[in-house]
Amino acid sequence: PRLLASGYVPLRDFERSRAHAAETIDMGCKALLVPSGCPRGHSPSHIGLDPVWAMAEEAGLPVVFHVGGGHRLADGQLLDLDYFENGGPAVPDFHGGDENFRSVDYMAIPTSPMQTLSVLILDGVLERHPRLKLGVMEQGASWLPSWMRYLDSAFDAFRKREERLQRLSLRPSDYVRRQIRVTPYPSEDVGWIIANSGDEICLFSSDYPHVEGGRNPIKRFEASMESLSEPQKQGFYYDNFIDLMGAGLTV
Repeated sequence: PRLLASGYVPLRDFERSRAHAAETIDMGCKALLVPSGCPRGHSPSHIGLDPVWAMAEEAGLPVVFHVGGGHRLADGQLLDLDYFENGGPAVPDFHGGDENFRSVDYMAIPTSPMQTLSVLILDGVLERHPRLKLGVMEQGASWLPSWMRYLDSAFDAFRKREERLQRLSLRPSDYVRRQIRVTPYPSEDVGWIIANSGDEICLFSSDYPHVEGGRNPIKRFEASMESLSEPQKQGFYYDNFIDLMGAGLTV
């Protein structure tokens, strides 16, 4: 099939989360879509959500984040609206319309995935579920190399005092390479991202049929990956997607 369904799994209520995850898998969905923002009252790494990760791992299906899933503010916004009150005229939208998606919104997109992925790693969720795969969709990837180094610096700085870090068998960046897959935007320097994060993480996405991918995303990706080898490009266009989807690609 050309289209693979994902099922939404909320993370705020443990019992409901387990029920939604089970229903998603039973219905034949090929991925579990969860919010990238922190649910009210507990961390995404709370042990009460371990059954959700275990179900996805056992089914061989990925858990994915998508842009827009990080809304936490009371008004449902990704970013505090006061950031837009700069005393100047309203800035037009990326698509040429009203105030929906602009450069300042764009800068906030990866903040919730970075924090949520961080706690899933540092609190040992990926240690306890080594076959679980996580996908970060339409949230860019330029943040990836520095975030991975920052994770490792947190590990080095706090491991002496934090038992949770002492229980980890890998450095945080190695969990990223093993279990997390990310889709860059065509406007990003994908060659630089891959060279500074690893060959296993990034994968192709055009956001078709939306306009964000531009008229020729493959051309733009190719231009930014001129320095990469053919095996690295094979991973970006093909292998890393297969690795992420797992049993979701089984006919």
